[in-house]
Amino acid sequence: MEKTGQLIARIFLAQIFLLSGIFKISGYAGTQGYMEAMGVPGMLLPLVIALEIGGGLALIAGWQTKWISLALAGFTLAAAVIFHNNLADQMQQIMFMKNIAITGGLLLLAIHGAGSLSVDGRRAA
Repeated sequence: MEKTGQLIARIFLAQIFLLSGIFKISGYAGTQGYMEAMGVPGMLLPLVIALEIGGGLALIAGWQTKWISLALAGFTLAAAVIFHNNLADQMQQIMFMKNIAITGGLLLLAIHGAGSLSVDGRRAA
């Protein structure tokens, strides 16, 4: 169960990034406009999409897990501070806390690794 549980946990963490990156492609102009309205340069959107899709796929595979998890944790924490900082709005407060929780899960993954059902696990064996 431990091996399977680690794989499932990685998939659960990764899916939000993978799907979010894919949705940003189909809503590119709107996402770019929202980023710019929040003070983030829209020209960073291709990097965001690459991090979300590439990072999501890497988490699922368990490849370079420590570094990918740390990169996604930093990204998720920054997104919480930049995009969900109106804590007087209950929905924004929930989104902020969601990002903090995801960051915590990513930090645990960075510390403990991907487990044996992963590219990293096979390399270590």
